[in-house]
Order: sequence, then structure tokens, then C-alpha cells
Amino acid sequence: MGSSFLSSFCAAAITFFTILGTIFFMFYKKVKSHQENKTIASSSSSSLSLSSTPSSLSRNRKHDVFPSFHGADVRKTFLSHILKEFKRKGIEPFIDNDIKRSKSIGPELKEAIRGSKIAIVLLSRNYASSSWCLNELVEIMKCREELGQTVMTIFYDVDPTDVKKQTGDFGKVFKKTCKGKTKEDNKKWRNALEAVATIAGEHSRNWDNEAAMTEKIATDVSNMLNRYSPSRDFDGFIGMGAHMNKMESLLCLDSDEVRMIGIWGPSGIGKTTIARVLYSQFSENFELSIFMENIKELMYTRPVCFDEYSAKIQLQKQFLSQIINHKDMELPHLGVAQDRLIDKRVLIVLDSIDQSIQLDAIAKETRWFGHGSRIIITTQDQKLLKVHGINHIYKVEFPSAYEAYQMFCMYAFGQNFPKDGFEELAWQVTKLLGNLPLGLRVMGSHFRGMSKHEWVNALPRLNIRLDASIQSILKFSYDALCDEDKDLFLHIACLFNNEEMVKVEDYLALSFLDVRQGLHLLAEKSLIALEILSTDYTRIKMHNLLVQLGRDIVRHKPGHQCIRELGKRQFLVDARDICEVLTDNTGSRNVIGILLEVENLSGQLNISERAFEGMSNLKFLRFHGPYDGESDKLYLPQGLNNLPRKLRLIEWSRFLMKCLPSNFCTKYLVELRMWNSKLQNLWQGNQPLGNMDLRESKHLKELPNLSTATNLEELTLFGCSSLAELPSSLGNLQKLQALSLRGCLKLEALPTNINLESLNYLDLTDCLLIKSFPEISTSIKNLKLMKTAVKEVPLTIKSWSHLRNLEMSYNDNLKEFQHAFDIITKLYFNDVEIQEIPLWVKKISRLQTLVLEGCKRLVTIPQLSDSLSQIHVEYCESLERLDFSFQNHPERSAKLVNCFKLNKEARELIQNSSTGAILPSREVPANFTYRANGSSILEEAADRKTIVFHSIREKDKIGVYVSWRPQYCFPVPPILREHLLIFEFEADVTSNELIFSFRIQGNQAVIKECGVLQL
Repeated sequence: MGSSFLSSFCAAAITFFTILGTIFFMFYKKVKSHQENKTIASSSSSSLSLSSTPSSLSRNRKHDVFPSFHGADVRKTFLSHILKEFKRKGIEPFIDNDIKRSKSIGPELKEAIRGSKIAIVLLSRNYASSSWCLNELVEIMKCREELGQTVMTIFYDVDPTDVKKQTGDFGKVFKKTCKGKTKEDNKKWRNALEAVATIAGEHSRNWDNEAAMTEKIATDVSNMLNRYSPSRDFDGFIGMGAHMNKMESLLCLDSDEVRMIGIWGPSGIGKTTIARVLYSQFSENFELSIFMENIKELMYTRPVCFDEYSAKIQLQKQFLSQIINHKDMELPHLGVAQDRLIDKRVLIVLDSIDQSIQLDAIAKETRWFGHGSRIIITTQDQKLLKVHGINHIYKVEFPSAYEAYQMFCMYAFGQNFPKDGFEELAWQVTKLLGNLPLGLRVMGSHFRGMSKHEWVNALPRLNIRLDASIQSILKFSYDALCDEDKDLFLHIACLFNNEEMVKVEDYLALSFLDVRQGLHLLAEKSLIALEILSTDYTRIKMHNLLVQLGRDIVRHKPGHQCIRELGKRQFLVDARDICEVLTDNTGSRNVIGILLEVENLSGQLNISERAFEGMSNLKFLRFHGPYDGESDKLYLPQGLNNLPRKLRLIEWSRFLMKCLPSNFCTKYLVELRMWNSKLQNLWQGNQPLGNMDLRESKHLKELPNLSTATNLEELTLFGCSSLAELPSSLGNLQKLQALSLRGCLKLEALPTNINLESLNYLDLTDCLLIKSFPEISTSIKNLKLMKTAVKEVPLTIKSWSHLRNLEMSYNDNLKEFQHAFDIITKLYFNDVEIQEIPLWVKKISRLQTLVLEGCKRLVTIPQLSDSLSQIHVEYCESLERLDFSFQNHPERSAKLVNCFKLNKEARELIQNSSTGAILPSREVPANFTYRANGSSILEEAADRKTIVFHSIREKDKIGVYVSWRPQYCFPVPPILREHLLIFEFEADVTSNELIFSFRIQGNQAVIKECGVLQL
């Protein structure tokens, strides 16, 4: 019995003793393990006609064959020979030696007939002389009609026409048997004989050699049994059911049209496996069928002397030889396939197509094939399908994290959940492999049987090295690219995975003729994905294993690079390699990009003051991390003499110098990203860049004249707490779209001339000294004024048609500006004296978020606008009641931290109506169906919502950061006692039992308790 969990509610209760932690939610389902299919089906045909389809056969048949015969005619001759041949081929027939014969057949014989996979009716001259045989035949034909049993016929020294019409010697014998019998019996026997005679079979009179005939029949029976044997090759394939449902819809097998269907996706994602399952499931429904495996390899291995036409001839020749089972056939031209197959209903699977000539040779047009034919093509290249006019395309998506985890476990442990003690290790490996089924299979098999110690030792290598069998498959697509597209692929793999597409276009504009076209080509070939996250934001995403492939290619690239001469590589991405180059000053002009994940450094990196002098072509310098709260690892003991003049991107968090090198050239600079830096001022002069991000640079005191920064689109000064003034030249930035000044504590005012039409985002949150509503363009879309001293809203704001979000701090003056009540979306309270929420707040009709901090005398939160979907309350120590309700918003968040006087009704309201919430609580509620101490719980699956609770306690008042979905985060402020965390998740699973498990990143936090409630 399976079940599906949809929109299931979950809440976690965890005890934290860590500064930063992340909760990962996982659940496993237990199913049986099956090995992957290793065989490929080929053309299907049979010389004996079958009277049913394999799908109708029972899986519980006791015998392979039930023979029906007249003993006196054949027992000592033909029957003995064919039974001997059956035994030699391992075919088990039913033998009736111990059954006493009579006029009617008993229950034992009926059970034997029904319990056989195939019934063979051996019609001889005296077959109809036995009412026993005739009654057997009636039962056989009844099973054929009702159960779909397969019936084969052998006409031994008798003509089928005589059987059908009851004429000749056969008819005379039959008429004699009918004498004295009831009309009902006679009618049943005649109908059965007429029906069985129409089933085409073998005729003894057509054979000169009886031994050859019995060999042929036994072979045919063996082949039928093989085809009828239910395939278990794909049992246990995680997620295959969903693929099959979608593919069956595309196949539309009920239609007589000839249809071509494409299965599109990157290497290793499972396209071939899906095609094999389809072939296994449906091939018997077609007159002819073929699975041509890995066609692209056939093209790569063809003789060099072959021109395109010759290559097509060879492909079509191989195709026809297989599908019509004709070896060494002659093929004078490419029209043969159409001539031979135009009247045949065929199923064709063409695996791993990567060139148009392959399709042109084998399946150029649908009119080549008979009505109802289906041609399935697997490929990485979407454009190839479109060019060929194939509109029915199935894009194979990566499995979910949970499905990937199950897949890996199936290969690593022989079951879809890990062995005890291996949960964390299995999750780490799955994450590194990035949900690619090929990688999960190969590496799962690699880890199978290893001890925990061996797992731990193998993990570091998995981070930087690609398994050879995985690499050989993935590299096919890379090798097929032109040189420029190969270079673009390597740039993405080494530097720009997960980056915004528009930014990458800007970074690479001087290196490639058309970056956008190149990116779309890589996407069409499934080497990258272009994820559209919003109307104006597309992210480039390359799979982890393709990233490793690209970096491995760079590491071993011949010619100008050497695996041992690190400074001569095109890209540097390995932390140890980068340390050596920057410490020893061995970088060369070959290096164009550096990406260092600072967290991967094992210790401190002392960068030479001359580290970049030899890297004259360096364009991209990225020191990714560390961030706020992490220790410094990058040091410049002697300062820095220079930065390369061709740099287009600088990302250097926690830069320790007070200013950039005096000879710093910005001519080519596109983006400067220096978070948490020690910079006090910037360079003067030319500023061509488009993005400047100096967030949390707390020592930055001033900005230079920005008159020449005419390309600047984003300026982020978040947390620059020493910045007291902005230059008036800010008003010249006609392309500026986003300006973030959040947390600029000393900033008192904005320049008066920043009425920029381009500006659509302005964040002044936590600018405590800002008193006046900013004079900005009416084109603004997002304006954040929370925690400022702004107390008035201009009347003209009613006509700001583009404004979608306005965040304000509460003050009593706001009630005088009712023209803003239809515009404010977020309202912030921080008033220790306030005892109740003013009534006029309810009039704010578009209010979505209410934030209350330190309102120590507040007792009740009343019903507010129906649009309210989020409420964040902290340190409101007198709060007891919540007199509001959410109006079924899809995302309903309620965060009530350190509000320990909340009454029972308030707590129940939060628990029952929020999709994500945190509130004080010491234990899992008593009414929960399942409860457990620790981090996991096992429950029987049911079609109901599930809630899991954990308690949070933080003894040192340190906040934590909780992630409960891949796309959402739940920030948790400092907590004084145990709290209850609730969050909602969605998943589709089918299993008898589920294990809900939670883990915390870091070793200083423990999970206290969890529970599951079935609603």
C-alpha cells in the first residue's frame, strides 16, 4: 500500500549551542532493491502467431506449457520428441500421468490449464474422438478469452480446414463423438474447434524433418516465455513512475498517427534508462521494434574516409539489419528504409543522437513508417529535435534531493535508505554528486561495502576528482563543441556557475563574439541550465559533475599548461594550488581567472606583495568569503604592489588594506565586490564599472566623485556605518537601478538631485538619522524606510503607479497621512511604551508584514488588514493574546520570540494557521500521534498532513539561522528559552513507512525532541 504526502506541515524543535546553524529536513522511504538493467532489447518477431499479449499473463502461473493432445496419435512419436526438446530448453510442461481420465475434466485439470502460461493444442486425426480432449479444448479457449492465455496450434497430419469445418477424416471422428451427447455439448465443441483452427500454427505436412520441426516449436515457445516473463529489470528505479506517466501521455499510443518523441536532458540524467523502460513495456505491441544504443559512438567510430552520404548508408544498413533481422543486407540507396517499413507499425528507439545526419539516415520523416508507429529519440541537443520538426519533447529534470538520496542509497546499501551510522555520509556524497543519476549509480557502487572509515577518507577526493567512467560519458558533449564554445564552457565551470546571466555577459563581453548566443547553445546541449527566477533575473547553473569535468580539463589541458606548473594554467580554482601560486609569486600571463573558496583554506594565506605582477592577463579575481562572523584567512603582510590592469571582476571579501594600490587601473572593470573590507576610501578618476558592492565596509568614510561612473547600475553600501555623506555626483548616474544604504548609521540626508528615472529600489532601513522623505523619482518600485526618523509621506505618493512595496516605521504622525494607507506594505513598531496597536493601523489595507520589537507593555495584537500574512514579534514580554487570524495566505509566517506570556489560544492559533512559525514551548504537545526524543521519528505512512516539532533553546542568547526549504530561510533571533519551530514542506512519496530526520550543521547543537501529528 502506498501513500502520498502533499503540503505536509513540519516543525522542528532543536537545542542550539552554536552561532550559525542550518537544519536540513530529510525523510526516507523503505523499498526493495533491484539491479539496473544491463541488456538491450532488439527486433521482435515470431513465426508462430500468438493469441494474447504478454501484459495479460498472470505472474503466478505454475507451468510453462499445457499440452492438449490425443495420446494414441502422438504420445509415443511426436509428443515424446517435443517433450524431450522442451526438457532440453528448460521448459516445464504439465504432465497428466496421474490424472484418471473420464468424459469430463475435473478441477485438477482445469487448474492445470489455468495455471499454465501457454496452451499448445496438438490437433491430430483422432483428436476429436475424445470428449476429454474436446472438453480440454473448450476450457483452453475459455481461458484464452477470459484470462488472455496464449494458445499455440500444431496441426499434426491434419488439415486446418477440416478442423474448422469438421470435414474429412477429422469430421467423421468428431460426428461419431457427438452422437448421444447434448446439443449444448456439441455446440461448445464446434465453437471451440472453429476458433482454434483460426489460430495460425505449425503444419507437420510442411516439414520433411520432424526433428527440425520440434526444434523450431521448442525455440518459439522458449522465446515466447522469455518475452512473457514480467520484466523486473527496472523495479525499484526511483522516480520512474512519474517519468512513465508523462511519457505515456506524449506517446499517445491509442492514436494511429506516426509520432516522433524526443527525450532531452544532460548526460547521465537517465534518458537512456527511461527509453529502455518504455521499450521493455511497449515493444510487444508493435510489429517490429528496435533499440539502437549510443548512436553517437557509432558516428565517432566510423572510418575517417566515410563522407556524409556513406555514413548515412552505413547507419541505415545497420538499422534495417537489426529491425528486420537480416544480416549483411545490401543497401543501394537511402530509400530502402521507407520502402520496407511504410506499411509496418514499428517502435524505434534511437539512443544518444547528437547529429542531424543520424536522424536523416534512420527516421527522416514520419511518412517512412506505418500507421501507429512511434520513434523515440534521446539527445542532449534540444535544437537538433526542433530542426527535425519534433514537437513532442520530454525534458528530463534532475531528481529531487530526496529521490537522489534514495538512488544513491540503492546502489551503496542495496536499499533506499542508509545503514545506521551512515546517514550523514550518504547525504554528503549525494550533495557532492548534485543529483545526477549517473554519478549516483557509479559512486554508490564505488562506496558499496566500504567501512565508515573508508568513506571518510574517500570524500575529499570526490570533491576535486571525477570518476573516470563518469568523465568518459560527460566529455562526449564537450568534445563536440567548437573551440570558442569549449572556452565558454570552461569559464562557466571554473568561475561563473550559479551567476546571473546578464552579469556573465558583461564580464565576458570582450572575450567572446556573442556570449548570449554561446550560453543558449550550451543550454540547448544540456551542458548548462538557464534558470529563469524572475522576469529580470536568469541564473546560469551547471551541474556539479560538469563543473568537475571542466576543471579537470583545465588541470590536464596540454600545450600552454602543465599539470605541475600551476601558474601556467588558464584558471586556478583549487585552494592548495592558489596558495602556492600567490605565496611563491609563480603566476603567469596564462592565468585569466582565479576563484578561491576561502573556507577551503586549511590555514592562513599570506599573499605576496608581488603575487599578481606576472598575471598580466588576469581578468577575474574572486576570493569568495569569508563573511561576517568568520575569521580572516587572507593576509597581505607587505601590502599589495599592484592589481592587473585587465581586471573585469574583483571579488575580495574582508580586504585588509585601507585603499587599493595607487596604480590600480579601472579601465576594464565591470564589477567591484568587496564585502567587510577595511577600505576607507576608493580611487579617484575613471569608474566604468556597472556594479559596486561594498556592504559592511564599516571603515568606509567617503565615496569619490562618481561623475564618470555613468554605467553604474547597482550601488550597495549596506552596513557602511562610517559613511556620513554621499557625493552630489550621485545624481548623474542615469543608469542606477538599485541603491542600498541600509545600516548607514551616520548618514543624515541624501543628495537633493537623485531624482533618477532609472532608480527602482532604494533601501534606507536602519538609517536612523534620515528624517525627510527622500526626493526621488516617481518610478520607484521598492522603497524601504523602516527604522528611520521619517514621519511624513508626501501627498504625491498616491500617483506613484510603479510603487509596489513601501516599508515604514510606526509613529503617531502617520495617522495624518491617510493617503499612504493604501500603499504601506510593511510596518515596524519599536515603542517600549505602546500598550495597544492603534485602530487606524487596521486601515492600512495592503499591509502584509507587521514587525514588533521590544514593545514590552503590549498585551494584545488585534485583527488587522486581511492582507496580513507575516507577523514578526520579538521581546514583547507582556504579550498574551492574538485576536487576529490569517486569511489563507499561501505563506503564513508567525514569529513570536521570547514572548513567554502567550496564552493557550494564541499558541494554538499559531500552530494551526501558520506555514512557518516560532513560539515559546518546552515540549511536543501531548496530543501528537508520534513523539520521540532526539532527531528522528518513524511513522506509518497515511494520506494526511504531518507535523514535526523541535524545541529551540539558546543559553548564551545567540541567534541562529534556520533553512527549512531550498528556496526559503527562517532567521531566528537570540532566544532565551525553549521555543517551538514549525515549518511547512511539500513532497510526493509512496511508502508504507517514513523516517523523518533532522540534522544541524555544526557539532555544538543537539536536537531535543520531535513528533508527528496526523490530522
